[in-house]
Amino acid sequence: MVYLAAVGTALPGDPVDNASLAKVLGVNEDWIEFFIGTKTRHFARDLESGEVYWSLAELCTQAAEEAITAAGVDPAEIEFVVMGTATPDELMPATVNHVADQLGLNHIPTYQLQSGCAGAVQALGLGRTLIAAGAGAGLVIGGDVCSKHLDLSRDFTNAASSELVNFVLFGDGAGAAVLTAEPRGHQVALRTVLNQFTGLGRAPGQIIEWFGMADRESGKQAVNEDYKAIEESVPVMATEILWQLLDELGWTPEDLTFLLPPQLSGRMTQLIWERLDMPGATEVSCVADTGNNGNALPFMQLSRLLDQMTAGDKALAVAVESSKWLKAGFALEKV
Repeated sequence: MVYLAAVGTALPGDPVDNASLAKVLGVNEDWIEFFIGTKTRHFARDLESGEVYWSLAELCTQAAEEAITAAGVDPAEIEFVVMGTATPDELMPATVNHVADQLGLNHIPTYQLQSGCAGAVQALGLGRTLIAAGAGAGLVIGGDVCSKHLDLSRDFTNAASSELVNFVLFGDGAGAAVLTAEPRGHQVALRTVLNQFTGLGRAPGQIIEWFGMADRESGKQAVNEDYKAIEESVPVMATEILWQLLDELGWTPEDLTFLLPPQLSGRMTQLIWERLDMPGATEVSCVADTGNNGNALPFMQLSRLLDQMTAGDKALAVAVESSKWLKAGFALEKV
């Protein structure tokens, strides 16, 4: 058995509300409230000057230190670090290695998985495999600094809606979890992890370009989101994931104490929650307050969940990555 001992999170700076963001972007605050439904988000850089205050590595290190302390694990016991992100600080070195360095870890395997919202779940899946293979304790991290791709100083008068939505949807942050082979900390069993590619033959729902010196002036749109496709597909996929996990575990809807739905935006998450139709389970969501900070989100949800769980409680987490339509999720049980 593999156990989730503790979780840590990190959000940069003060929350940025819709009024502040609308002023910088020159858009209507009511549009943000109605279309996105997210109240606040956090940025690793100053909105007006563009000055960077936090790197992804710094945020991940902060979250990891919090998780290690909360788990009651000595850093010397950590036998691996796995990190999921869509926005590494650099193409090389991998950000996970900067994090290991800042944590003072050495002579252990490190892994960095390049993915969007499913990356944190992929990292949990790999961490679970490594514990099952004999490791005693390991660190799993997820985080993103989305604001590096968003130039807030530009003129948004003629911005395409597929681009503009990203400026109000996303935020920055990081999360981390300590996995152990024996019950420690919160003593929550990680029963299963789902990672599944389902995008065969489908156009991406989201594209984030990586510009190098050769194509920096190509005129390409840096971030492109097909929000209509996401709005149509994600609730359907979320329902499929929920029932796939329940069937695999032999659980019934009545067995669920908590449900962690996909965290796209305040509005979309509420629509998905209604579609999942699990009135006996308590919803655990955070995106309306944290913004969509990608791979940090499952850990943000977990940080709200763990203190609520009592012996025998069961929880399912559902995640969907729209970049190429990935299904992800995991199941927890308090022992």
